[in-house]
Amino acid sequence: LCDRRQRQMCIRADGKDIVCSSVSSIVVTTVNAIISLDKDAIDYDDNTGVKIKVLKEDEVTNKLLENMLNLLHELQKDYEKTIKFL
Repeated sequence: LCDRRQRQMCIRADGKDIVCSSVSSIVVTTVNAIISLDKDAIDYDDNTGVKIKVLKEDEVTNKLLENMLNLLHELQKDYEKTIKFL
């Protein structure tokens, strides 16, 4: 997830801005969807990368997180030098 400083770095990096924007969109959309359904379902920290902690497991939260990971993995296939999972 790109914060303001990271977005500025992404914009300056040749061709990487689309990747940063894509990752941010995927993650922010997923987190917002989960929180809109149940604000207590997850805890997240986006200060240094993104850390999502599941507090309440349910089918919808699991599906949304699974979808997010699938989208990020697909994006990684196209930009494997830019995206790394830890």
